[in-house]
Amino acid sequence: MAVLALLWGSGFLWIKLALSGGIAPLHLTIVRCALGSAVLLVLARSAGHRMPRDRRTWGHLVVAAFFCNALPFFLFSLGQQTVDSGVAGVLNATTPLWSVAIGLLLRTERRIGPLRLTGLVLGFAGTLLIFAPWQQTGLASWGALALLAAAVSYAVAFAYMARNLIGRETAPLALSAAQLLTATGLTTLALPAAPTGTSSPTLTGILALVILGTLGTGITFHLNSRLIADEGPTAAATVGYLLPVVSIVLGAVVLGEEIGVRIVAGMVVVLVGVGLTRTGPRAGKAGGGSQPSSERTAARSTPVRARISFGVRRTSTAPTRPTART
Repeated sequence: MAVLALLWGSGFLWIKLALSGGIAPLHLTIVRCALGSAVLLVLARSAGHRMPRDRRTWGHLVVAAFFCNALPFFLFSLGQQTVDSGVAGVLNATTPLWSVAIGLLLRTERRIGPLRLTGLVLGFAGTLLIFAPWQQTGLASWGALALLAAAVSYAVAFAYMARNLIGRETAPLALSAAQLLTATGLTTLALPAAPTGTSSPTLTGILALVILGTLGTGITFHLNSRLIADEGPTAAATVGYLLPVVSIVLGAVVLGEEIGVRIVAGMVVVLVGVGLTRTGPRAGKAGGGSQPSSERTAARSTPVRARISFGVRRTSTAPTRPTART
């Protein structure tokens, strides 16, 4: 969750640099999807994982790729052209709240306990303290509406993926690669609508786009899918509360930006809120049910050694020790 927040939290910076570097929103969306899918395809290939082959899975991937990748990526690129970063951060932080409502409606989330609900509210309140959108411009604009629609789209996608894709026969790494590959195809279909006659991109814009595509899209998307599989869509959406904390810390360390009392207080509230959301039962794989205790006990008692890398789990049976006879 920490690595995901770090990579995802830097995404807004790379988007801003790419846009200011002369890259159009639609081109940015297509290239980041293509680069992300290329990274995951290489990792899946090296792990020996095969892409899904049944039509049903690919049909679900088309829906998930549209709501989780193609649509929100484009809306964020479009909205950040006219909206301040503070307003963008607040609107993005509404994703966990939308995720709770949609998850309960579709039953991909179990009942939200009082501690987790309090944590969700505190996380959003802390985000408001950090960004102080009342001091910025762009809250009532089409750009803000685009960012809000992107947050809702993420929440819909997380619930859909938990219900129809997570926990299936296809290896998670190959499934993530297939979804980003599908998103690349969907966004490429809109290429004829891209504006023509734009200026050539700068080196900074190109480098920002490469980083955004490989780390901020490929690796980030796979880690997000693993989090949905392990703890449910709302837990994955809660990472959105950590993004402003990451961006502020990076700004202070890398750019020397000042951090006031209000921002520090907001960061503390966010961390407390996220901590509360980590308590109590969380949704499990495919459908929101948590793993039965008997299965967990059996999993713990199985004599295997596991090695996990980017969500790829390889197991080998441990040798059985001889037992003394009485």
